[in-house]
Formats: sequence, structure tokens, C-alpha cells
Amino acid sequence: MSEFEKPSIFVIEDEKDLGELMCRSLTSFRYQVRYFSRGEQALLEFNKQTPDICIVDLNLPDIDGMELVKQLEDEDTGVIIVSGRDALTDRVLGLEFGADDYITKPFEPRELVARVQSLLRRLRKKKQQSVTVYKQAHFANWVFKPESLSLHLIDESDETLSRAEGEILLALLKHPFQILSRDQLLGENSAPYDRSIDVRMSRLRKKIESDPQHPVLIKTVYGAGYMLACDVNWV
Repeated sequence: MSEFEKPSIFVIEDEKDLGELMCRSLTSFRYQVRYFSRGEQALLEFNKQTPDICIVDLNLPDIDGMELVKQLEDEDTGVIIVSGRDALTDRVLGLEFGADDYITKPFEPRELVARVQSLLRRLRKKKQQSVTVYKQAHFANWVFKPESLSLHLIDESDETLSRAEGEILLALLKHPFQILSRDQLLGENSAPYDRSIDVRMSRLRKKIESDPQHPVLIKTVYGAGYMLACDVNWV
């Protein structure tokens, strides 16, 4: 997605009236929008075209929305969940499965547009920053390669991080021994609930800490944020 291209958006929503309303609202802001009433339809098209953002309803007739979000997690696309489920557990689960944002129904179309614009700015900024990409970072007994999001423990096998996990780890690796606030780690994608960064940090710790309940690499600085407490060597 370049600065001059129209961002592409897939709207995956089984309520036709609501889906068409979302499409009209987004099209009026010059986005390229495609509507799907079923998740499998969207996945088939996804193999042909990768949109910049997928807007996913959780109550789809043919596939569980959370499962669809999970399938999209490692793809190069932003994901916004729209759902009538407003319980904190659903929001947290959506973030755990890789969503970038969560909007509860009912919502104003302008709010949806604002969330899309915010996520697009974040995705564009990330791609601009990737022009100068470090090859790999060595920290503790780990090697992290940002381009492939691969995490390697010396003398053991590789593991691939999700995009959200990779972004958080990269931010920490660029600023070792510095406290980064939740807003700094989430950037423009700050969600209206504080648990989002904590959920993603918990997932990351489970992968790099020997004892996630007593972390030694990523420290929590209560009231301030998080800090990577080890040296980092970029090569």
C-alpha cells in the first residue's frame, strides 16, 4: 500500500444491511471495499488479493469469526473485529487471536471509519520504517529476525511470532533498558481498553521467558510500562 494507492478493505459481515452500510461509509472515504456475507468466500478471495484491512464479524454462518481472525493473524493485513459481544473475555480473546482492534455493535459508521484510518496510519508507518530493516537482533540466548518474524533460541528450533508480537518485541529491542509505555508500544493502534497490550505481552513472554510468571527479560514497571532488561546486539 503506497501513499497514493486506495487502501483495500474486506468487510465480512452476515447482516446484509449492516454490511452494506459499512461499505457505503468506507467507500465515501475513497477506500476500495468488497463485501462478503460468509467467511469462506472472503478466504477464497484472500488467496487472490490481500487487502490492507479485514473487518470481521464474529457471528458468521459458515465459520467461527474467531477462527477466521486466527487464520488471518500471520497474514500481511490489519484486522478489526465488529461484534455484538461486548464482554471483556471476547475482546481479550479477539486480541489473543491477532485482531488489531475491536468494535462493539451498535456503532456509528464514522467511528468505524476513524478506527480504519488509525489502523491504516499505523500499518503505513510500519512499512515506511521497514525501509531500514535490521537483519537480526541477538539478546540473551535469542536471535530475532524482524523481516521473517522468526525467533530462534540458540541450539533449538525456530519459532514464528505473530505480527503483533513481533512489533512489540521489535520496539523493545530497539530501546533496551528504556521504559516504554503502553501507548508507545501500541502506537496509533491504542485500543479503548487497557488489557490489549497486556494480553500481547503475556503471549510474548510465554515464548521467550523460561518462567513467564517471573519474567527476567521483559520487566513490568508498574504505572509506567515495560522494559527489556538485557543487552541487544544488532547485526
